[in-house]
Amino acid sequence: MTQILTAGRAPRLDPRPMPHRIGLITLATDHSIEPDFARVLTPAGVAVHVNRIPYANPVTPVTLAAMEPGLTAAAELILPGEALDALVFGCTSASVVIGDANVERAVQAAKPGVPVVTPIAAAIAGLRAMSARRISVLTPYTMETSTPMARHFEAQGFALDRFTCLELEDDREMARIALDELVEFARAAVAPGSEALFVSCTAVRAAGIIGQLEAATGVPVLSSNHASAWNVLRICGIAGGGPGHLMTLPMGTE
Repeated sequence: MTQILTAGRAPRLDPRPMPHRIGLITLATDHSIEPDFARVLTPAGVAVHVNRIPYANPVTPVTLAAMEPGLTAAAELILPGEALDALVFGCTSASVVIGDANVERAVQAAKPGVPVVTPIAAAIAGLRAMSARRISVLTPYTMETSTPMARHFEAQGFALDRFTCLELEDDREMARIALDELVEFARAAVAPGSEALFVSCTAVRAAGIIGQLEAATGVPVLSSNHASAWNVLRICGIAGGGPGHLMTLPMGTE
C-alpha cells in the first residue's frame, strides 16, 4: 500500500476565496440573471453565491407577492454564518409588489446588516446617478403587472414619457425574447425627450446588449440585471463594469 504522509503543517488561509462576495436570491424559473452576473461581476473579483426561491408562473402581482414568506429562508442558506458584501433579490416586479423595505427586512432577518439590492431600487439609483427624470420604460409583463411599476416610478418623482409592455405572462418566455427583437422594441419604446430607457425584468437578456440598445435608442439604457450589477460593484468599491453609460458613473448620494 502506498504510504500516505501528512504535510507537517497547516496551510496558510486567505481571508476569502475571492476579494468580494455577494448572495443572490433568484427565481426557480430564471434563466438570465446568473449568466449576466457572471459576465460582469466575476471578472471584477466578485463571487456570486446563489440560492433559488420557489416560483410558479404566470407572472401576476399575486404570484409575485407569494415569494415574500420564503425570502428569509432563502437568504439563510447562502454561506451560513459568513458575511456578504451585499445580497440581491433578483426579481424586479416582485420587488415592486412586495416593497423594497419588506424585502430588506426579510433578508436581514437571516443576514443582519447586509446591504440589500433589488433591481427596482438599483434602477432608481442609476437613473438618479444619471440625473434622468423623464424616462421611458419597457417591460415584458402584462398591463396588470406593469401598472404597479409605473405607479412606483411616478411615486419616486419620475415623469413617464412612455411605458410599453409586451403582455407576456411566463418568465421563461421573457428570457427567450430574441435579442434583435429586443433592440427593435427598445427603439420603439423611447419617447422623444426621454433622458433614459429602463428595460425591466431579470429574465430579459438586455444586460448583454446594453451597447446595442443605447446605439439604437440614442439614450442611456438600464436593465434590471445591468443596474443591479452596477449597484453591487459600487457597494464593493469597484469602478467601471463594462459597456453602458451607467457603468461610467458612481453611486449618487440621494
